[in-house]
Amino acid sequence: MKNCSAVFLFLLLFLNGHETLATNMISFEIEMPSWVDADKILPKYTKFTVVDMKTGRMFRAQRRAGSSHADVQPLTPKDTKIMKKIYGGKWSWKRRSIYILYQNRLIAASMHGMPHGGGALKNNFPGHFCIHFYGSSTHRSNSVDLSHQLMILKAGGHLEEYLNNASPYDIIHAYIIGLKQQDSSILSQITLQPIKWRSVLNRVENIRINRMPLLPAEDLTDQISISVPVTIEMQLKNRGNEQFHGEIHLVRFSTNETWKIDSAFLKNANLMDDAK
Repeated sequence: MKNCSAVFLFLLLFLNGHETLATNMISFEIEMPSWVDADKILPKYTKFTVVDMKTGRMFRAQRRAGSSHADVQPLTPKDTKIMKKIYGGKWSWKRRSIYILYQNRLIAASMHGMPHGGGALKNNFPGHFCIHFYGSSTHRSNSVDLSHQLMILKAGGHLEEYLNNASPYDIIHAYIIGLKQQDSSILSQITLQPIKWRSVLNRVENIRINRMPLLPAEDLTDQISISVPVTIEMQLKNRGNEQFHGEIHLVRFSTNETWKIDSAFLKNANLMDDAK
């Protein structure tokens, strides 16, 4: 899948020893191939450049293994250093939207930043990390990781399209993922009121939905508001583990519009002092 309206422009300063991007030199169409196709484009032992969407930093890497997604290692100690800098100097499981630059192709993908498992390169990276593509899955459960998929959609320019057609339950999942991954760009698209996200996200160390009963899809067709009962488990900075038992309220202004979450949830869940 190609996003013909999204064109990425940059000069590869990396080739001259730099690690960031400058604009207005080379143009590429952003592609979002399925995992089946990405697996063929980037077979094992392929070397490529990873470009972080948010910071513009980039590093060289090699796919080493992986059957349901790519198991990848930075090529050199310098590449490991750049990757760690992307994650603020601390390895993390947080997903990030990235691009894979390979043979004049720019491919939407998602990575996490936690070394794990085995590694074979002399790169000061203790293991490998994972890169997911559209439709790829985890190795252990063989299920699609929605956090990675949202980051891929974001990189590919298709996140808004996905959210516009999402059910209220999918919107809640995306909202919790936005909190977990500390991604205000996702949250801002599906929140009813404008929020200053920094203070909220600084409180959330981990969060997940423990329980959310679903209504049949046909019961939601003509609805423009809904209250969804949820149980949410949270790990909060300086407060430890907490649970929220309550409802998340969603509205839309017509049946053709995107569901939005009432930010009163943040106050009810003690994630902010005042929902402004």
